[in-house]
Amino acid sequence: MMRRTIIITAIAALISVAATAQNTFFPTQAGAVLTYVQKDAKGKVINYLRYTIKNVEGSELNGSVSYIVDVLDKNKKQTSDPIPLTVIIKDGVVFLDMKQLFVGMQTDQEFEVEFSGLPMELPAKLQPGQSIKDAEATMTINMGFMKMSTIIKMTDGKCVAIENITVAAGTFTCHQITQNITTTVMGNDYKSRGVSWQAPGVGVVKNETYNEKNVLQGSMELIELK
Repeated sequence: MMRRTIIITAIAALISVAATAQNTFFPTQAGAVLTYVQKDAKGKVINYLRYTIKNVEGSELNGSVSYIVDVLDKNKKQTSDPIPLTVIIKDGVVFLDMKQLFVGMQTDQEFEVEFSGLPMELPAKLQPGQSIKDAEATMTINMGFMKMSTIIKMTDGKCVAIENITVAAGTFTCHQITQNITTTVMGNDYKSRGVSWQAPGVGVVKNETYNEKNVLQGSMELIELK
């Protein structure tokens, strides 16, 4: 359950990062570091996520931003190898290969792993009322005697508002984005709704995840920006 929660949270954060990259709602200076805290429904700290910008190439219309994500435990000790990720921008459209999330979090190298799906594709300029295309990714692990698949689908994405949000790192004017997320593991569906806020020059500032009954399941917010 914890692993699935981290994956969903990372996806929600990346949705925000990629969605605003072309409007410079993303740190475009190599060396920038953003630290987030992830909490459960009761506000208890689960872990921390640290995003470090490693390389920026090209322009806002044609280029790429490469970064790594470190997963830290509640005592801020690193729990796994850094997860490398890249946002690609072509002709003013952002593309994010969703399998990168699986690759980064795949720890067992003994089995054959296959990936498939549709990349996330986002509009050049995101405004209230504007929709985001659906995306999905599938990871299949071949264990020899059986295959185990994990499917993640993101649907009904939309920018719904622009508003001020205050978090530990400060107060930011943000775009609010909502998106439905369905994670299918061993034939079982886990449905959730992500609500995220992102600011110019920063990216994701806050994210909340709700279940099908609209009950808060967890949150993530920016606590440090440097």
